[in-house]
Amino acid sequence: MFQRPRLDLPQLLASLQPSAPLAERHLWLIHLCEWIRGDARSTEAATGRVRLLLDTLSADADARQRLQSWWMHLVDAVDITALLADFGFAPRTAFFSEFSARLRTKLLPRSPETIDASELFELALPSAFDAQWLAQLDEATLQRLVALLTGGSERSHTSWQRVLLDALSYCAGQMLATGFAPELRLRMSQEAREAQPFHALLREVESLRVEVLHPLRTTDRLDAAVQDLRERLDACRAAVGSVYTHFADNGISVGLVFRMRQMRARILRMRALLDCLLSPQPATEAARLFAQLVQVGRDRHNLGALIASNSSLVAAKVAERSAETGEHYITHDRAEYLAMVRKAAGGGLVLAITTLAKFGLYALALSAFWSGFWAGMNYAVSFVLIQLLHFTVATKQPAMTAPAMAAKLKDLDSGNAVEDFVTEVTDLVRTQVAAVLGNVLLVFPGAMALSLAIAYATGTPVFDHDKALHVLETQHLLGPSALFAAFTGVLLFASSIVAGWTENWFVLHRLDSALRYNPRITRWLGRARAARWAHFARENISGLTANISLGFMLGLVPVFAAFFGLGLDVRHVTLSTGQVGVAASVLGPQVLHLPLFWWAMACLPLLGALNVSVSFYLAFRLALRAQNVSVKDRARIYAAIRARLRSAPLSFFLPARQAA
Repeated sequence: MFQRPRLDLPQLLASLQPSAPLAERHLWLIHLCEWIRGDARSTEAATGRVRLLLDTLSADADARQRLQSWWMHLVDAVDITALLADFGFAPRTAFFSEFSARLRTKLLPRSPETIDASELFELALPSAFDAQWLAQLDEATLQRLVALLTGGSERSHTSWQRVLLDALSYCAGQMLATGFAPELRLRMSQEAREAQPFHALLREVESLRVEVLHPLRTTDRLDAAVQDLRERLDACRAAVGSVYTHFADNGISVGLVFRMRQMRARILRMRALLDCLLSPQPATEAARLFAQLVQVGRDRHNLGALIASNSSLVAAKVAERSAETGEHYITHDRAEYLAMVRKAAGGGLVLAITTLAKFGLYALALSAFWSGFWAGMNYAVSFVLIQLLHFTVATKQPAMTAPAMAAKLKDLDSGNAVEDFVTEVTDLVRTQVAAVLGNVLLVFPGAMALSLAIAYATGTPVFDHDKALHVLETQHLLGPSALFAAFTGVLLFASSIVAGWTENWFVLHRLDSALRYNPRITRWLGRARAARWAHFARENISGLTANISLGFMLGLVPVFAAFFGLGLDVRHVTLSTGQVGVAASVLGPQVLHLPLFWWAMACLPLLGALNVSVSFYLAFRLALRAQNVSVKDRARIYAAIRARLRSAPLSFFLPARQAA
């Protein structure tokens, strides 16, 4: 790859022309920073080159004079206030507009012919290494640099103070506008709104300006102004924090999280500017501030960081909502265990009907899309019916129970937290065993019985002998069924995410309240019926969304995968068991002598294990991220689980007998 050779120091100083066009003057700064950076391997080497620059300028009066003239042109041409106050902050208040802006900035080149200090800053100091060598500059070196650039003028110190104060006013104005935004203000606590922390923010900054630029003999007034501003910033931070505490009631959106993160970053920036303004070593504090800005510039163009930072809280809240649902799917005693078996048995009977309906749809010989669509509709209707009948499908539980499990990890330092969590894991695994057995043990005979009943009523089997053998072949243990089952686990997890997002969206837009109180709806339905519908929607929106989305994903994802030539299919353990049962009924008693049948039967436990484990693993990882569980704590948990497996393996499969 071609690289332009870097200029050495004599060439750089010889090329410095204060009267050159704007772009040429800015290019000289970029080349100087490249020379200081060198190979970007040693901060000591970079700071040594800075000192070499200062020594050379001290010995060369002409170069020093040209540098000072160049610096005056730079200060006059660019607005440093905007750099200090607004660099790293999005001019847009929405996540997606900022994402598109960052993408555009990443793809399009930038020109040094600019009066925007932020653009010049990024061109001159684009590397993370720049933050390192800036932070390594000592006070003596920085003082020499300031003296060389400004000529030792006292006016430069006052000008720097004015710049910092203007930056503080800029930040305060932006915070005031965001703090008054209805999206944020209406979600603050009542106490925060009554305190009105944003109202006097600009006044506090202006009071500080007076005390800094026009000081009296004592510092009491200045100290009081600084303290008032710091307390005001604390109050603003607390007001923003109160929005987080009400997410469970009000819902959350990426755009809202983006606004709040911007606000909190503004508060931190104001604190940094205030420290720089009041520091007894302003040069050192300024270098530290510019080093921070370099890192901010790096993060500003990172699309992954934007997505991760603004989606993490949303993911956490989705996980928490799933956790509330997941608690209902964990049994703790023998009575609850047997109740889960009965619910799963009911779900197995419904899915037996679903299996026969699926084969009926195949007999219609529809196009690929419509075949997948109606298959998805069949699954969705069945899953919703199971929900309304208060039955259960085993494979849907793990994605819901994983966040509930992770919620137990909020305080791992307390007494028996790890042991209690292991007990919860044991209860969960045992519950899954009960649910899978309930589904499978009823769907197999149920599907067989329905198939035989249809054959008896119509005089013909559900499908022919070759089709039955083909069904068994698709479930072969040595075929791709394991891969398809793992892929189905991903879809199961995805349906839980869709459910969490939908419930959050429902709460965010207060749709239950709209259903209950909207005049047009109440006139149409009546107040009592509208209230019942609102309560039903609030209680069931998550489950309905999960069931419907899962059904259509099971039906349509293989169709779209085939369109792109991926060859993916789904393997849901309960539905696959039903299909094997139907195939066995068609083949008759001789199926027991077919190796193909036993290969298919051997595959079923693997399908169940992969469905459950993959969906649980993905949901548990998301929940761990939401709870910020460390790697060390995870290792403690895994070790405790292994110890429980060695000491009481049967507890993972059967409930303990209750004492008489």
